[in-house]
Amino acid sequence: MRYSYTWLVLIIIGLYLTSCHTSVKEENWQLAEIPTIEEVGQDNMPAEIAPVKAPFETIVFTKPVFPDDTIRVDLSEDKINTSTIQDAINQLSLNGGGTLILPVGEWLSGRLELKSNVNLHIPEGCTLKFSAWVKDFQPGVFTRIEGVEVMSLGACIYANNQQNIAITGGGQLVGPSASKGDIRERIERSDVIENVVASGLAVEQRIYDGTQESGSIFPPMFISPINCKKVYIEGISLDQTAFWNIVPIYCNDVIIRGVKVNSVGIKRGDGIDIESSSDVLIEYSTLNCGDDCFTMKSGRGHDGLRINKPTENIVVRYCLAQEGHGGITCGSETAGMIRNLYVHDCVFQDTGVGIRFKTRRPRGGGGENLIYERIRMNLKHTAFKWDMLGGELYVGELARRLPALDINELTPKYSTIFARDILIEKATHFVKVYGIPESPLENLQIENVEANCTNFFYAHDIVNSSFKNMNLTANDSIIELVDARNLSFENIHFNTTNAPIQLSVTGELSDSISIDNCTNIMDQNWVADKMN
Repeated sequence: MRYSYTWLVLIIIGLYLTSCHTSVKEENWQLAEIPTIEEVGQDNMPAEIAPVKAPFETIVFTKPVFPDDTIRVDLSEDKINTSTIQDAINQLSLNGGGTLILPVGEWLSGRLELKSNVNLHIPEGCTLKFSAWVKDFQPGVFTRIEGVEVMSLGACIYANNQQNIAITGGGQLVGPSASKGDIRERIERSDVIENVVASGLAVEQRIYDGTQESGSIFPPMFISPINCKKVYIEGISLDQTAFWNIVPIYCNDVIIRGVKVNSVGIKRGDGIDIESSSDVLIEYSTLNCGDDCFTMKSGRGHDGLRINKPTENIVVRYCLAQEGHGGITCGSETAGMIRNLYVHDCVFQDTGVGIRFKTRRPRGGGGENLIYERIRMNLKHTAFKWDMLGGELYVGELARRLPALDINELTPKYSTIFARDILIEKATHFVKVYGIPESPLENLQIENVEANCTNFFYAHDIVNSSFKNMNLTANDSIIELVDARNLSFENIHFNTTNAPIQLSVTGELSDSISIDNCTNIMDQNWVADKMN
């Protein structure tokens, strides 16, 4: 069934791409119009949501509607305002819903829990700061941290099993202080989470809210609805998070638009992480992050397989990623699968990696049917990167490429990935693939690319993939392939400052690599017997 699905996806995407682009002779291809930094991000958000056109079926994304009931609360400048705000949320929801408007000014709160049919409106001029003390987030609530279910502090703004909820306005949220309080001092850092949380324990016994003997916690995310339907987040700015910023978990029908995130310098300060959620639209948002910017995740290892919920039917458009490890990233938690992701008309400016894929041998799942179009990149590192092995610090000997291992339930796979009309203004490498020998990257297609890079191409463990219609400029002259087979390079102009392109192919499995209608490299078909 998996192979049938993949071939069906290939046919559907091929038809979609054909319908969206004018047919030209491949040797005369043209790059599509690609947005500039002045055309994307929070500052360019329109009032209304334009219809979504994606190469897979999506819902019709609409703004939520709330009853007319409106509450304006008075808050204290000298005291923590958690109970005042929470009581108003609870009352509104009990009465059928409405909008809670916070006053202009600076206010302090502990954890808030959104309830059904309530719009928490944080207007321009309002700054809502969150406590730096663990006690203001207790008791622990059900949540998921790095792909593993636990009872912990949840999020500064949290919701569970609610529907039709919103956070709106042009105001600012500020996370727990780094200079006082105990949240950042008590974060569990002894090991990776799967080695800390016993998978055999029932979730309600996995308590990390500061009340256990060790006193350690998993830090609160900034905004994290879990098991919610119809979630709307618009216009707000987030600063100084203790952990990931906006994290819908097990949610459906989510819209995130016009938000701004600043978590530069904060380890694990991801911007927007979509976790095992479906039918999600992210648009006109600007992220500056201490880790990955726009990220798709679906659970980790055995715990993620137990839940087995994919992240699927996600559209990211007209967004700006600035500082951060990755502009748009899949993984590394992939157990429930990431599929049907469409990223288009975005700009990655001064980001580390542009389009990034991560997983690990013990993470499970993987990703498929991932589509990227009309992306502008000005990067510190690599444009396209697959990091599928990780480091020994986190996964031990499983990070070693060889020997190839037997495939098991935790072996992840990335396949059926399309990228088209990509402008890379600056990067180190154009493509880097660190694949898994027993589960190589498969069915990658990249076409219509203008790129200025330091290096061209390095890949190990990649199969059945193609690269065509490109103008590539780089300082080096090497395409290095290890255990690569069934690859094609077609209609590519290689512009080098040194010698013509050299094709370096190694690995016992390497075979069937074709070079056709390319400049500055000899057209040839490379086959395995050439190694002998």
